[in-house]
Amino acid sequence: MPGPHRIVIVGGGFGGLYAAKALRGQDADITLIDRHNYHLFQPLLYQVATGSLSPGEIAAPLRAILRKQRNVRVWLGEAVSIDPTARNLILADGSVPYDSLILACGARNHYFGNDAWQAPAPGLKSLEDAMEVRRKVLYAFEAAERETDPALRHAWLTFVIVGAGPTGVELAGAFAEIAHDTLRSDFRSINPEEAQIFLVEYADRVLTTFPENLSAAAGKSLERLGVRIRTKVKVTEIDQEGVTLSVAGASERVDSRTVIWAAGVAPSAFGEILAKCTGAQLDRQGRVIVESDLTLAGHPEIFVIGDLAHSTDPGSATPLPGVAPVAMQQGAYVAHAIVSRLRGQTVTPFRYHNKGNLAVIGRASGVADFGWGGFHGLVAWLLWLFVHLMFLAGFQNRLLVFLRWGFQYLTFSRGARIITGEANRHA
Repeated sequence: MPGPHRIVIVGGGFGGLYAAKALRGQDADITLIDRHNYHLFQPLLYQVATGSLSPGEIAAPLRAILRKQRNVRVWLGEAVSIDPTARNLILADGSVPYDSLILACGARNHYFGNDAWQAPAPGLKSLEDAMEVRRKVLYAFEAAERETDPALRHAWLTFVIVGAGPTGVELAGAFAEIAHDTLRSDFRSINPEEAQIFLVEYADRVLTTFPENLSAAAGKSLERLGVRIRTKVKVTEIDQEGVTLSVAGASERVDSRTVIWAAGVAPSAFGEILAKCTGAQLDRQGRVIVESDLTLAGHPEIFVIGDLAHSTDPGSATPLPGVAPVAMQQGAYVAHAIVSRLRGQTVTPFRYHNKGNLAVIGRASGVADFGWGGFHGLVAWLLWLFVHLMFLAGFQNRLLVFLRWGFQYLTFSRGARIITGEANRHA
């Protein structure tokens, strides 16, 4: 008599975790594999990078999240290849067989072929990235405090964020609040309020995924915080001493010791491995093109979801965005699809239900878009707080983050302003 259906899930992010949770109580042997032992709530990474929250407050151990789900085991490991004929997932230190495979490998920072920019301009896709950004930002003020050369002090107090999507906008607003409120009385030789924050964007406006009226409102909110927005600007070079921009065909140099990359992400490199091993087709960004049920063509036992997948709604040619709500819904869908197949039931195509987009700009300021309409200001900010609290993993983390936010709102204090690692790496 055959044993339980063997399901292997690669990735403990939103897609993988929601797939595992949706399989609760099923007659299945589920193995969840991730390079880290925790689930990371990426929408709040920027708050770790800006000292509002500590890493442990936006990450929860996968074993703790799934400890009551007896049909799931968690493995710490890295997938490096796949044998589709034998239905075997190859790990860096072993292998695991599967009957159904769910690949939710996530994304990485994308520098559009300029990988040398990664060192001077870290992105924000992992806890390690967030800690590095926090170190760079806080050390810049420390270095400026001791600098006697006015030009160098100005460079230390100039911050450049490349990319004006939600991450870039949220970082810019937080940097402005750090300079104008949090650190206002902490130094003796410098005035943190003199810091300049540049938000650089290749498109003609910030938050291009939002309607133009909300984009304009977000831009005005940032400008009120003192952020200098530069649109229709192309970055041509980044090094340890600043950024070179191309503005209307002319070259412009911005001296800055703190450059942060928020301009793009690329799918996990596992897509290339999958293409080589299974013949899967990739799009120009490297995402795996999947069928309407999120499976690979010719391999109905392999599902690809989240940032790694190029999927569309029925009747649409536009790929779904690489955001958390898409991954959550895809995770739950593939779990349902596997169970339906085992029961001999028909599987309908995946359809994404867009429940809205949210972004926070700063204190008591946000934007919300629901397709049928949107709004900005305090109400959008409160909605952003509520939604992010509700989807944060673990009651303890939700309570701690709620208390942190409340204390910060009342005092402007950011309690996680700790410089870790090699503090003077860029001195």
